Amino acid sequence: QVQLAESGGGLVQAGGSLRLSCVASGGTSARYGMGWFRQAPGKDREFVAAINWSGGSTEYGDSVKGRFTISRDNAKNAVYLQMNSLEPEDTAAYYCAQGSSFGLRTTSMGYDYWGQGTQVTVSS
Repeated sequence: QVQLAESGGGLVQAGGSLRLSCVASGGTSARYGMGWFRQAPGKDREFVAAINWSGGSTEYGDSVKGRFTISRDNAKNAVYLQMNSLEPEDTAAYYCAQGSSFGLRTTSMGYDYWGQGTQVTVSS
């Protein structure tokens, strides 16, 4: 059973940066697409970013394009989300997910395993 563990969340001022990490255990994530989603209180889960198995293709949600960067290190079974120019609207719980195939997916239906989430809070 694959387990995903996110880390790196916290409290940051608007305009600041954070780097989220997600490490997979109990299996290898190297052959699968990976993604990041977020959910704010009272809102639906939102797609943030996705990356294919090799790291050669990425996709971003409109609200984070140009500010966030997804990357991966298959040797470490890890995926990262570098978040720059953070805004209060980015405040949410951020979830890492492992896809069901090698490609990238932009909807939650394309993912089989989910982490517990890490909280990101951006103050104004």
